Amino acid sequence: MARRYGQLKTVALDEPDNKWARTSSRITSHRLGVLFIIILALASLTAIQVNHSTSGSEIFFGGSESLAGGGLGEEDIEICVSNIPPAAHPPAPINPWASLTIHEMVEIQTWLLSTPANLNLTRGDIARPSDNSIYMIQSYYPSKADVLKYFASLDPHDVPARFARVTIHHGAAMEPVIRDYLVGPLPVTPTTKMRALTEIYHTETLPYNARGYDALDWNVPEIYTKIAAPLADAYKELLGGSPNDTLVAGGTGPFSFDGSFRRFWLNWQRDTPGFWLHPLNLWQYVDVSGTDPSKWDQLKIVYNHQVFDTAESFMDAFHNGTLKRGVPPVTKKEEDLSWSTRERIGALRDLDNLPGPRSVSFAGLRYRVDHDLQYISWMGWGLYLGFDRDMGLNLWDIRFRDERIIYELKPQEALAQYTGNDPYKSSTALLDSYFGMGQSVRDLLPGYDCPDEATYLPATTFSATGMMVRKRAICIFEQDSGRPISRHLGFERSEFGAVKGYQLVIRSIATVGNYDYCFEYIFHVDGTIEVRVSASGYLLSGFWDDEQGAYGSKIWNTTLGSLHDHVINFKVDLDVGGTPNSLLKTTLSQEVANQPWFGDDWGEEVIQQRITREYIDNEDEALLKFPTNFQGGYTIVNTNETNKWGIPRGYAIHPGYSPVYNTVVGSKRLLKNANWARYNLAVSRRKDTEPSSSSMWNFNLPGAPPVDFHKFFDGENLTQEDLVTWINVGMHHLPSSEDVPNTRTNTAASSFFLTPFNYFDYDVSIESTNAILLQPPMTPGDPFSYTDYGVRPAHCIPQSPAAFEYYPEKEYDLDGKPAPPSTVEEMRKASELYLRLKFEP
Repeated sequence: MARRYGQLKTVALDEPDNKWARTSSRITSHRLGVLFIIILALASLTAIQVNHSTSGSEIFFGGSESLAGGGLGEEDIEICVSNIPPAAHPPAPINPWASLTIHEMVEIQTWLLSTPANLNLTRGDIARPSDNSIYMIQSYYPSKADVLKYFASLDPHDVPARFARVTIHHGAAMEPVIRDYLVGPLPVTPTTKMRALTEIYHTETLPYNARGYDALDWNVPEIYTKIAAPLADAYKELLGGSPNDTLVAGGTGPFSFDGSFRRFWLNWQRDTPGFWLHPLNLWQYVDVSGTDPSKWDQLKIVYNHQVFDTAESFMDAFHNGTLKRGVPPVTKKEEDLSWSTRERIGALRDLDNLPGPRSVSFAGLRYRVDHDLQYISWMGWGLYLGFDRDMGLNLWDIRFRDERIIYELKPQEALAQYTGNDPYKSSTALLDSYFGMGQSVRDLLPGYDCPDEATYLPATTFSATGMMVRKRAICIFEQDSGRPISRHLGFERSEFGAVKGYQLVIRSIATVGNYDYCFEYIFHVDGTIEVRVSASGYLLSGFWDDEQGAYGSKIWNTTLGSLHDHVINFKVDLDVGGTPNSLLKTTLSQEVANQPWFGDDWGEEVIQQRITREYIDNEDEALLKFPTNFQGGYTIVNTNETNKWGIPRGYAIHPGYSPVYNTVVGSKRLLKNANWARYNLAVSRRKDTEPSSSSMWNFNLPGAPPVDFHKFFDGENLTQEDLVTWINVGMHHLPSSEDVPNTRTNTAASSFFLTPFNYFDYDVSIESTNAILLQPPMTPGDPFSYTDYGVRPAHCIPQSPAAFEYYPEKEYDLDGKPAPPSTVEEMRKASELYLRLKFEP
């Protein structure tokens, strides 16, 4: 009879001589026998499961959720509990940072249409550039003082008022302009009011030429007539197609410098899967300024390094033979273009026909979730989630062991600045909050983007043409890091052991055009938070010729992998022991020390390291870079709160993988609108009027940004004040052929750590009972005894993963009613934005 599955017996620390303790020579043959039987049993079960998954047959376990003895053991093995997290217990019965619901958005729109302000609004789904229309509605976060007051009292009278930020494109005004408004309090009542939201900006107006991107702009017939139609013959011969057939255009940005114009370069690409990797050798500079499409036009054409000021001069050269032809176009008939798709290629790797390992919480999920409030708790951690259109997932009121560590942890902006020897790459400097990182989030792929047992939370966003709900916008899961968070092999009593390195991961992925950005917040059992961003998706490639070698790498016949920088900025409002905090700078340096005891065989001098500690007490001195060789660092501390040893409690900011800042400084396309990207980190006084280091309007206003980060730093005191740290992650991306078809998240990644630094009196991960403590044997040759604190491996049959399925996001029209499913082309327009423009006559 097969031996039953059983728990390993633990040994009490005071009973080293027991029946379990045997020498390895006496039990080796017995263990091998048991192991062989177990392997055979598991192999049989695997064969049954594989047969079940491939043939569609069903398996029944005797009418109950258990597997009876027979082949696997004398005792029943139960089916594991379902992957449903237990209910969480938030510190407050509301989420002050919750997104607006569809009902609230519709209610706000209805109120705006009927307000005495007489806004003369046109529905966004039919609006033209010359109309007044609502571009965006999203929640506006309450002041920190109001939230902390409510959290301290939990008095319903102290609940912070709820407001919305509303953006209106005033295209019908005598002087078209963009305005942001604050609408509230919500829900809408006779007391609800609307006022201009200006206190968060450094400019008085938002020029209309900097307005939000709207795909409807590209449906006007003038676009095709003025830009595409005059070059029809040239497209066919030089590029091998036509705009309404085999070619698509993509735009660069920013569109403007100071709002006085709205212009950008278009480049052409083959309309084939992975079109991002199929650029062609023709660019057009177009003017779409103002509200009258009849005045839009093209200003320049560049082909094969030849510049033309008009379509007529270009076509004259094309017809009279003076145009120097470039590389002949490649068609699908001449070349297999599937290299840019994600279809599997190559020989099957050994054993890769088998599914890989997957995570299973055999004893049930160990984190708690409140789905309604989007609150999560795990191993002493607790936090609320927020979600917005500009940058997506954000975290609030992060507590550890019942003490607030961070009030706000929120991504601010994502920069991508390119280089190249062509009009497109040399003028591309993207700020992705303009396009909406949150609006670009789609459902995660279960089992691929997140483990099978992950918990998913939804997100709702507003667009000018409707509203969307993504059911799987955010995933939460616990994982075994595969390594201990601490361990030591020792021989004195209670110094040999290890603590398992479990982590809680909160993840969301935004696909902004070509790139997929994976945002991860990883919580550790020692009080550390890891913030990581990794990228995948398609390169925004260029056309390769021999003059491009200094700006990237050739990754296909005529494709350039363009050098570019990614920098992503985060706001971290640490509250270390309360809101009054200071900025501590620690420097490691070399010294030559002379001491009276040095007169020995080694001479009278010792060269060694020393520590210098100083406080940075002025904002102007807090625009920072990590020291050379990382010899030192920065810590947010509370000088009024000390640990048991009299040292100020703090949280250190540790660089993780690839801590970079922007390489290029002084470019007009990033002149002032991304000053935050010049540093590894910066620290300023917290103000409700400085909620973000950037704004969606900064993208198109590098010469006059509405949010100028440098203006946050005006010499204010940093000593024991409420401070905000602005931290950058990123990468200098020098593409290689391995970026085809997609960039890999293992190397295209960057991170930072927020970790306790004298915050506790000891390493609090030692509190974990998912640990083992060993004691050396009393008798030589006996095994070590151990305690596992009663937390032993659980045994059960994992539930079958749900069948994979993926649906488009659920859409609603501007009235809040379910909208008809989008076509593939409509989904592409919403996702790929102006980076893929298919002109239609």
